[in-house]
Amino acid sequence: MPSSPFKAPVEQPIRQFNVGDRVTHDEHGLGRVVGIEEGIAVLVDFGSVQKRILSPYTKMAAL
Repeated sequence: MPSSPFKAPVEQPIRQFNVGDRVTHDEHGLGRVVGIEEGIAVLVDFGSVQKRILSPYTKMAAL
């Protein structure tokens, strides 16, 4: 049943980013992906600072 409390939670697909992608982050603002650790993290240059953002990237979106 769709309303069953025992229903398995639906996992959201993991977001994929490529080097050079422009992104926006809820805390850090606009940036560009400069490195990738496949399935673990991405390194993003936000201009004044570079940050390692861990998967599942809930606060980050591609532009």
